[in-house]
Amino acid sequence: MKNAGKQKGFVFKTYKAPNISPFEKLFDIFKELITHTSGDFDEAISWLRELDKEYQLTDQNYTIDDFIEDLKKKGFIKDIVTPSGEATKITAKTERAIRQQALNRIFGKIKRSGSGNHKSKNPGIGDEHTGDFRNYQFGDALDRVSITESLKNAQINHGISNFMLSENDLVVEESMHKSQMSTVLMIDISHSMILYGEDRITPAKKVAMALAELITTRYPKDTLDILVFGNDAWTIKIKDLPYLQVGPYHTNTVAGLQLAMDLLRRKRNTNKQIFMITDGKPSCLRLPTGEYYKNSNGLDSYITNKCYAMAQQARKLHIPITTFMIAEDPYLMQFVRKFTQANQGKALYTGLKSLGEMIFEDYETNRKKRIKR
Repeated sequence: MKNAGKQKGFVFKTYKAPNISPFEKLFDIFKELITHTSGDFDEAISWLRELDKEYQLTDQNYTIDDFIEDLKKKGFIKDIVTPSGEATKITAKTERAIRQQALNRIFGKIKRSGSGNHKSKNPGIGDEHTGDFRNYQFGDALDRVSITESLKNAQINHGISNFMLSENDLVVEESMHKSQMSTVLMIDISHSMILYGEDRITPAKKVAMALAELITTRYPKDTLDILVFGNDAWTIKIKDLPYLQVGPYHTNTVAGLQLAMDLLRRKRNTNKQIFMITDGKPSCLRLPTGEYYKNSNGLDSYITNKCYAMAQQARKLHIPITTFMIAEDPYLMQFVRKFTQANQGKALYTGLKSLGEMIFEDYETNRKKRIKR
């Protein structure tokens, strides 16, 4: 396993920061490895030992075995009994740490807005003040009245000696309406996501984990549903993201879109969007009989027309679809171009390294654009 770091795509200069403990240095790498191995602790530790041999990550004062013992003491791993014997598994605490690392690695590179919140362009009832004032109008909530500005008006209008406060003196401060966003993130788990020696599923997982951490911590009123699609489509929980793997699947984009729209129909807020990460053209449909119709050769008009119809349906429901293409297959680009026209959404051609930044920038931009109707 020579050059294990290069095989896994790590840059170890990031782990040479001063004032970092041996545990923290190894834990940073371990979180990357556990994501690559889809939660397989034994495989991750095996990789870590190989990396230790190559990069001298430890010394006699702190070994990999010491690190494993600390993981147990700190509650990041636990031993469980399985039908095949004892096994070591990561805990929910580790899952959260992985999501936080993904958020820091991806979102930390993006310029944040000053307020740290997303607002619509329309003033209305909310808790984000703008600093702009207007005269009080019948029906305005009393808690929006600016006492300071109203008293100032009273002094100007009536004088200090004969102080009085009338309705005409009252002013209210404008606030920005905070819109809620419901997002469905679709992740392609067809076999092509690991073909040709390129790992495309791990960056997709990292993006999903970072987006989940961003929404749950920074925008708790927003909702995020995550689904995967291969021959079929199904939802997964945030806690299951580190364990996500590709399968021997074709790409049933229609099933993913159907499930995404079903999920969004149940949301009461009006601001909805779909993000789709894919590296392949649609190649599969589930027929009413329950059988699969599959065709991996070029663009199959029977399959693609179903996809275009789904895109048009989403458009009628005011659900924009942003497609992130992590491959430049001519067939994929041809399909996505027509698909985007049908939905009037967006298509972004992105490499694996920039995938995360593009999704986060698009998420924040969409939240600002998707104002309450």
